[in-house]
Amino acid sequence: MTAKVMAFGEALIDFLSNGAVAPGETETFTKFPGGAPANVAVAVARLGGDSHFAGQVGDDAFGHFLKSSLEGYGVKTDSMLLTKAAKTALAFVSLDQTGERSFEFYRNPSADMLFRREDFQSEWFYAPQGVFHTCSNTLTDEHIAGATQMGIAMAKQASWIVSVDVNLRINLWPDHKVNVERVIDWMQSADVVKASLEELSVLSADPLALIQESLAEGVSLFILTDGGNPVRFFTTAGEGQVVAPKVEVKDTTAAGDAFVGGLLYQLAEQGGTRAALEQFEQHELEQIIRFAVACGADSVTKLGAYPSLPTLEDAQRRLASFS
Repeated sequence: MTAKVMAFGEALIDFLSNGAVAPGETETFTKFPGGAPANVAVAVARLGGDSHFAGQVGDDAFGHFLKSSLEGYGVKTDSMLLTKAAKTALAFVSLDQTGERSFEFYRNPSADMLFRREDFQSEWFYAPQGVFHTCSNTLTDEHIAGATQMGIAMAKQASWIVSVDVNLRINLWPDHKVNVERVIDWMQSADVVKASLEELSVLSADPLALIQESLAEGVSLFILTDGGNPVRFFTTAGEGQVVAPKVEVKDTTAAGDAFVGGLLYQLAEQGGTRAALEQFEQHELEQIIRFAVACGADSVTKLGAYPSLPTLEDAQRRLASFS
């Protein structure tokens, strides 16, 4: 039985730049469905997993567009709420000539931030195996942070794997000041953590020491990315790394989410419980992460968020290019 994957957090509209940078050219933006947890949910669904999105959007044109977009890609939306109390969040994404992104968010407050602890339903966690995934964007306000903690607690009670992607967006935090203690506490409540070296450097003067501290606090698998450098992974038994294949980069918007989707798909397919996660050998984890890296590498060769996420066939084809 395939384990359920539930990604919790923001679904929003990505207005993606045409990349115009020459003097006299006009930068234009095209509407795409986005939001890191929503992207992860689509990534899992595209691979063939049992994917669910939990969160809230506005009961407005953008919110209905996001809901239908998720469903169109095979994501189940039974745990997706709509509200008239706030509008759906927007993000304007500009790209430089290398495909790297900069963000401007319209989100304070937006519908996703009004999700509360009591909005989580116990029946969402009835499946005997599952993976519950969150990102740090649901920590920027104490109320949505409390809801995130509730979701994690309910997932743990169900013996699901808890996954987090640090995915730090500093400009979403009040006065651009990250609540470091809140982020670290949340990160160390997980079983699986994915973070970039740049993000950990915001949280600690010694990122590698923070990784070891997190493993001592109960994290089973800590994955560290660093741009185009090899992906490193750490467990209490040791560490390893996976080198990404060289690809032509068109858009990095969904790269991290494609990676996480591939990772969660594999964890769900191979157990979907904390007990199963703890039994993986290092070589098995390496194969799981190689698959995730292949998903991320494939996504950057295409434009947009959802449209760039690979199918299982895409991922397997990209995986074959490693050798």
